[in-house]
Amino acid sequence: MNEVDLSDVPTDIPKEERTWAMLCHLGTFGFYVFPILGNFIIPLVIWFMKRDDMPYVREQGRESINFQITTLIYGAIAGILCFVLIGFLLLPLVLLFQIVFALIASIKTYDGKPWRYPAILRLV
Repeated sequence: MNEVDLSDVPTDIPKEERTWAMLCHLGTFGFYVFPILGNFIIPLVIWFMKRDDMPYVREQGRESINFQITTLIYGAIAGILCFVLIGFLLLPLVLLFQIVFALIASIKTYDGKPWRYPAILRLV
């Protein structure tokens, strides 16, 4: 008899809460609207507004903010390494890392599956 894997079944997180959590991750793209710290402002505002009422948003918002801090650090290191030319290879990789994982996080979060970014610092 085949066993059913229930780990992929979404939890009972309300749609509104999943939507706000997804928006925290999509806030990464705020950088393209507000070039200076737009990627921090959007998740931070959502997190401050909803963290007391929505535990899922509190968790995912914190994860998104930590991701933004980490990618800022990675980008700064890559920028400094441009002086020795390797940074020119690393900067596009940091950007790709940010875009791909923010999209994955948004989709997973909206599906009700808590997301943890790989290779980030958890400072908040």
